[in-house]
Amino acid sequence: MIPFSILDLCPILQNNTIAQAFKDCVTLSQLAEKLDFKRYWIAEHHNMPGIASAATSLVISHIANATKHIRIGSGGIMLPNHSPLVIAEQFGTLATLYGDRIDLGIGRAPGTDPLTANALRRHSDIDFDSFPDDVVELQALLSPKQPNQKLIAIPGEGTQVPIWLLGSSLYSAGLAAHLGRPYAFASHFTADYLLKALALYKKQFRPTHKQVEPYSMAGVVVIVADTDDEAHYLFSSMVQQTAAIHKGNSIPLPPPNKDFLITNIESSSVTHSLSEAIIGSPNTVRQKLQDFIQKTKVDELMVTSRIYDETARLNSFTKIAEIRKSL
Repeated sequence: MIPFSILDLCPILQNNTIAQAFKDCVTLSQLAEKLDFKRYWIAEHHNMPGIASAATSLVISHIANATKHIRIGSGGIMLPNHSPLVIAEQFGTLATLYGDRIDLGIGRAPGTDPLTANALRRHSDIDFDSFPDDVVELQALLSPKQPNQKLIAIPGEGTQVPIWLLGSSLYSAGLAAHLGRPYAFASHFTADYLLKALALYKKQFRPTHKQVEPYSMAGVVVIVADTDDEAHYLFSSMVQQTAAIHKGNSIPLPPPNKDFLITNIESSSVTHSLSEAIIGSPNTVRQKLQDFIQKTKVDELMVTSRIYDETARLNSFTKIAEIRKSL
């Protein structure tokens, strides 16, 4: 049985509040801990009315304070939005407060639109080619201080928070292999390079004293209900929200709507984006999860979903935990 973890975007529901989104995160994280999920990660997004996790490190602290032993982390921090020193200080603080429970997953994309990316760093010439150097700098700032080192993260130095590289392309897979870091592929929103990226990562992996063997994870949307029809009905909330995002109109998570109609072009793009989504009854999901694990040969699954009804959301993750035991 491979470990299962949860990725949460702290979804803001239509006709509901951001405060309620944070309460729902706490409820789900506590259930995840009870059900023996390995990690609970929060994703950084900005200027999106449907996602409350913009101040990612603060939300991580809130969740870590409400739980006891489950690992809490970022899935991920979008490093081009920040200086490595700031992230080292933030996650060094988290590690100091909560001990060896904190993960630092980092990505290369800004996770937002160009206007917002500019507002985050106050300049428009973000150099994505500097990402490998920024990762190396971040690793150094979280490592024990070296002789004559002038720049020190306080807190942060010596905490050695585990760094994961996240991505949806061959680039991040190659960098994770080169640096000897664990790697997570974002197949919950695109699977174009899923198998190629995982294969490249394993082939090119360079062992380090921190990571002797390659360790891969894949994100996947999973929604479970009593029947296939009910699960697809719940899934319609994500489909509506994803269609809106593809039109450049981010919205809060709407209620499910079985009669929701989208154009052929939108349907094609949404279907492509959610091509690896696993939706259905326990029997349907069990078989599809088994197929996905056999196909990808990942070491861990990071499951995610956005379900409008809180009871249905908690029920879905409870059923996922039951399915995991039977795989």
